[in-house]
Amino acid sequence: MSLIPRWEYMTDDAKAMTKRVVLSALVLLLSLWVIRVLIPWVIVALLGYWAFKWLSKGS
Repeated sequence: MSLIPRWEYMTDDAKAMTKRVVLSALVLLLSLWVIRVLIPWVIVALLGYWAFKWLSKGS
């Protein structure tokens, strides 16, 4: 016997809660993946901005 009850025997409230938890987990994983992809680009953009400000102030 499995530890997780079968879908057809679950109550409507349990099904709704399961769907919300799965959706929340997917949104969290997607946002973590997007942040992980964007962090190097943000660092490069900040370094470029600081270099541009430093070079334009020096002359």
